[in-house]
This record gives sequence, structure tokens and C-alpha cells, in this order.
Amino acid sequence: MNALRFRRTAIAVATAAVLPLALSACGGDDKKDSASPSEAAVAPSAAQPSGNDGAPMADKPFGAACASVPKEGAGSFDGMAKDPVATAASHNPALSTLVTAVKKAGLVDTLNNAQNITVFAPTNDAFAKIPKADLDKVLNDKATLTKILTYHVVGQKLAPRQLENGSFETLEKGRLTTTGSGTAYRVNDSANVVCGNVPTANATVYIIDTVLMPK
Repeated sequence: MNALRFRRTAIAVATAAVLPLALSACGGDDKKDSASPSEAAVAPSAAQPSGNDGAPMADKPFGAACASVPKEGAGSFDGMAKDPVATAASHNPALSTLVTAVKKAGLVDTLNNAQNITVFAPTNDAFAKIPKADLDKVLNDKATLTKILTYHVVGQKLAPRQLENGSFETLEKGRLTTTGSGTAYRVNDSANVVCGNVPTANATVYIIDTVLMPK
């Protein structure tokens, strides 16, 4: 009787010891199988942010010359965004020749009152490429000056992506073409955008390194 009782006790102990191990093994297999779909789901979600990282940048100014724009004040990007385009340009020292030309042509109010336009704004260095005698002559010829300046204005706001392979009618009624991608764009295959996608209250500005000439 004692031997039989001892044997039953030993079997019970052995069963109790083995059962948790078996259950643990089964549970480990379930956990492994359920982890696979989770890992597959994590990969796309981890990749998604990298696909969207560049999107906000499309709404910001870009280009090497943007580094010279003041960080604060009326001439900063935030400051220019609050003023209409002719006024905003007057706060940027690199556009002082353009501002003088706009004033001489009597276009300040025209540009400031226009809505949703794009201005390709030549820098002082762009105007400096024109021989001084020729530039002085143009600055004193209102009709010619107006024709040149209005050729730099498109009657719609253009996002960088629209410049990749574009052709647009200007206020001068001529057409200009744009090419490029990313942060590198050219206008009429002659002018480079050196600081693009600059917001003002009524316009988007692309600062360029060469004066555009209408046909």
C-alpha cells in the first residue's frame, strides 16, 4: 500500500512539472507567430515618415542666397510675408535696384494691389551684369522699363513643383519658361533661382541672378 501510494505521488509530481513546460512551449510558438504580422506592419509605418519628411520643405524658402536674408525684422521671411510684394522687396537690401526700377516705372501700387501673383525678382548683381550705360538708359525710359519689369510677373502663385517644366504668361503678355527640380531651377534657361518660394502678403517671390528680357 505504501509503495502504491508513493508511485502515485511520484507520477503526480512529474506530471505537474512537465505540464507547465509543455504549455510554455506552446505559448512561445503562438507568440512567435503573432509577432510576424506585427513586424510586417511596423516596416511600412516606419517608412512612412521618411516619405513625408520632404513635404513641409516645399512650403519654405530655399536656395543659397536665402542665407543672407535677415533672421528678424521687416526684411526677414516672416516680415516679408506680412507686406505686399513691392513693400516687402524694399526691405531686402539685395533687391534695392529692382525697387528703384519699380518706383521709376510707377508700378509700386500695381504690384502691391495685385492678388496671387508670382514675381521673379532680379538681384542687384543681376542688374550689374547689364552695362551701366544701357541700364541707365532703361531706367530713364518708362515704357521700356515697364515692359521689362512686367515680364518678370506671372498672374498666379507658382509653387516650386510647377516650375519643373513650366511655361507661363506674364503681365507683359509674353511667356517665360521654367525648368528644374528640387531646389535648382532656371528661368528662360538664362537665370538661376538663388532664393525661391519666398512668401509675401500677395505674392510668391523667386529671386533670380539675371534680368529677364522680353522678346
